Amino acid sequence: MDFEACRSLTTVFFDQAAKRRDAPFLWHKEDGRFRPQSWGEIAEQVGALSRGLRALGLQPGDRVVLVAENRPEWLIADLAIMAAGAITVPAYTTSLASDHRHVLTDSGAVGAIVSTRALAERLLPAVLDAANCKWVVGMEDLRRAQAGAVPLHLWEELLAQGREQPDDVAEVAGRAERGDTACIIYTSGTGGVPRGVMLSHGAILCNCMGAYKVLERLGLGREVFLSFLPLSHSYEHTAGQFFPITIGAEIYYAEGIEHLQKNLAEARPTIMTAVPRLYETMHLRMRRRIDKEGGLSAKLFYKAVELGQKRYLDPKSLTLWERLQDLALERLVRDKVRKRFGGRIKAIVSGGAALNYDIGLFFTALGLPILQGYGQTETAPVVSVNTPWNVKLETVGPPFEGVEVRIAEDGEILVRGELVMTGYWNDEDATYQALQDGWLHTGDIGEFDEDGYLKITDRKKDIIVFSGGDNVSPARVEGFLTLQREIQQAMVFGDKHPHLVALLVPDEEFTAQWCRSNGKKRDPHALREDPDFRAALSEVVDRVNASLSSLEKVRRFAVLAEPFSVENGMMTPTMKIRRHKINDAYGEVLESLY
Repeated sequence: MDFEACRSLTTVFFDQAAKRRDAPFLWHKEDGRFRPQSWGEIAEQVGALSRGLRALGLQPGDRVVLVAENRPEWLIADLAIMAAGAITVPAYTTSLASDHRHVLTDSGAVGAIVSTRALAERLLPAVLDAANCKWVVGMEDLRRAQAGAVPLHLWEELLAQGREQPDDVAEVAGRAERGDTACIIYTSGTGGVPRGVMLSHGAILCNCMGAYKVLERLGLGREVFLSFLPLSHSYEHTAGQFFPITIGAEIYYAEGIEHLQKNLAEARPTIMTAVPRLYETMHLRMRRRIDKEGGLSAKLFYKAVELGQKRYLDPKSLTLWERLQDLALERLVRDKVRKRFGGRIKAIVSGGAALNYDIGLFFTALGLPILQGYGQTETAPVVSVNTPWNVKLETVGPPFEGVEVRIAEDGEILVRGELVMTGYWNDEDATYQALQDGWLHTGDIGEFDEDGYLKITDRKKDIIVFSGGDNVSPARVEGFLTLQREIQQAMVFGDKHPHLVALLVPDEEFTAQWCRSNGKKRDPHALREDPDFRAALSEVVDRVNASLSSLEKVRRFAVLAEPFSVENGMMTPTMKIRRHKINDAYGEVLESLY
């Protein structure tokens, strides 16, 4: 495909549908079995829904909020909105009414599409407060839902209405240009109020071209993807939806993360994209399962890991006997591991957060090399990724073709190219700060190695990125903790991990009072491990957690005997904590909490 000649995401889809009309495209579970819908069937529904939306008054440039699980209707709605010249605004299925209220109001959305009644119960109260939102379309029957004066439309009825209209969708969709905004994806808001990232058709197509150039050497043919990350996330939106469209691949929609192992065996994907947290979970489950089996199976498994790691780190270090063992373990162990992923995986890609080096090395040793990448929502989202022919686990690979990356004098990673957002919706100040002279200031610190592979060394902004890709503002959580009278200082930690843990410095007055009341000696070192004192602080943490979102909750904590201070180098002269210094001093303590 000539990616540079493509005008829009919708024209690419309709071109592929015309070529592959009767071929299977989308697979969804019905009655316990995956059942396919062809390219032609999906194209017909996209066209009908697009005409139905225009009959509701949808105009080019209008915004429509989309709230749904991963399912065929998500893709159909997304393309139907774009085919009308409008802009999709994805929203998470986990969003609360307050989150929806901000997105609906800030984007000025004229309508919303929602899948289930349960999701509608959180969306509809926000719709009532959004002055511009005139209608809601339900993929399922929402007519019993409380929607006030907002008209509710049934998906099937809108499709039927659209089928009665003249078929001009290809013509309308063809008016789109690469520079037109395709979607507005809101950031998580961990650094403040969520911002709407405006991504053009060209930005996403640029990402698809970069992915194609990296993977084409694997021999792309009839590819199969299993979609399980939220499509409201820019990573899955591009890598799990539009990239498969551009290469004419099939997409299976997973039933949920709890059914992922079963769905992998059923779909047998050839390319897999996921966040580090998934690989961490798989790593833990594999280790637990093999340890439970024990015996010869465990010995062979860990020998495969040992020799595989040795081969990756220094192939020449393997003796002749080890090479023969490694060859035998390819069939005895690694083939079985690959079978758990469906048996025909060509590439496994990790993005959305930093991949733990040991996790990457573990899967590489078992014959499943993970290609770690790097990006942001503001870059649609991929900037760079490791290549299958030269995987360097300690890096995030070389930049995609058509992407420029340079390192500023202060070490910040700057990105330029068609993949970069056009700006933040309704936020000129934030746009100006992020985009200067055509370069996106990522807020990450990095460097290039001798092969031109990018390495992320630090984060300019104090934002924690979990292994699952979610972001949390540490300052916000720390602020809640230190508001409590019992806590003098706090630092939360969780980068590259699944959840938050914390270091707590108890308030001196509270500590003294507690010691008097409980007949304990005021010894900071002894109190660190005192179960009664820890129980008292645990009640405080529980109190704070009750007012935080699930992502922000502190799961475990350690008590420190010494406060952070300017004198010990853990605070700046302006009394801000120096995270890297605290990490250096208490790194082992923090890791022990996981």
